Amino acid sequence: MEAESQKAKKLAILSILDEADSPLSGAELEERLRDKGYELSERTIRLYLQHLDAEGYTESVGKQGRKITDQGRMLLDEQRLIHRVGYMSARIDQMTYTMDFDLPRRKGTVVINLAIIKQEEFLRYLPQVELVFEKGYAMGTLVSFLHEGERLGSYTIPTGHIGFCTVCSVTLNGVFLKYGIPTRSLFSGLLQLEQGQARRFVELISYDGTSIDPLQLFIRGKMTDYMGAIRDGNGRIGAGFREIPGESYQLAQDLARQLQDIGLGAFLKIGRPSRDLLNVPVHEGCCGLIVIGGLNPVAVFEESGISVSYNALAGYMEYNQLFHHSQMRDRLGI
Repeated sequence: MEAESQKAKKLAILSILDEADSPLSGAELEERLRDKGYELSERTIRLYLQHLDAEGYTESVGKQGRKITDQGRMLLDEQRLIHRVGYMSARIDQMTYTMDFDLPRRKGTVVINLAIIKQEEFLRYLPQVELVFEKGYAMGTLVSFLHEGERLGSYTIPTGHIGFCTVCSVTLNGVFLKYGIPTRSLFSGLLQLEQGQARRFVELISYDGTSIDPLQLFIRGKMTDYMGAIRDGNGRIGAGFREIPGESYQLAQDLARQLQDIGLGAFLKIGRPSRDLLNVPVHEGCCGLIVIGGLNPVAVFEESGISVSYNALAGYMEYNQLFHHSQMRDRLGI
């Protein structure tokens, strides 16, 4: 415990030096550490700085004080990444609890993914995007657009770009929760399609072990094959794997049908209690669920070499702001 405490204090010192515009003295460090909740004397701070100097994480700049080294910044980056492992799992839980969509009334917010792309590039590849929806390889049938200067969450659409909004599969988790069905999001993967049928997962990344949405990694790494999927049904698409209690199997089937009827997507497959699903084992007494990834339509741009900024779980949008994908051309005036 003492070693962990000392490590935390050293990282706090490095973080303060990293944020500073110039070297800091012991007195200045003492004051800023106090603001972060660390009560350390100048003498103790000097001792820590001596250790950090010896380890190559800080260096003295004479009377000006200390500054962080490149090696110190690398250490901070590593620790921040470790701290963020599991971030996606926590983010999914947070947005599941806070979305407020009411299924019977068809009102309230749903979770949205956002892709930001130059408008001319979006129009150029719109036929392929439409095919992803028409072939059933997207999460639901609803989309929306954001235009220059409009915002979603912390994202603002820049000049000359369009914000392409798709429904995030976490929306299904939120609806299930409101009906008393807890949903565990286990991993995201690449689903191999053969003649339009899902056959097996070929890649898997656990949500608990990543700081970035796995589907974003698959898309950015050009590991998907949507062009093949929309051409002849042979390709690789993004999908998530969930688990629910086996007792909720029948209710889950009913809710999935209702969600599909109103365009919010549904589970590609719902497994029987305690049975493997596409060769993926599930916990005893649970049902496996496979849901198509909400970012899937964006993959056609990446596969075509087009630069796109895409963000899973970007924010919330009112259900009534969404429209059927077949209306995209009319909404864009083409």
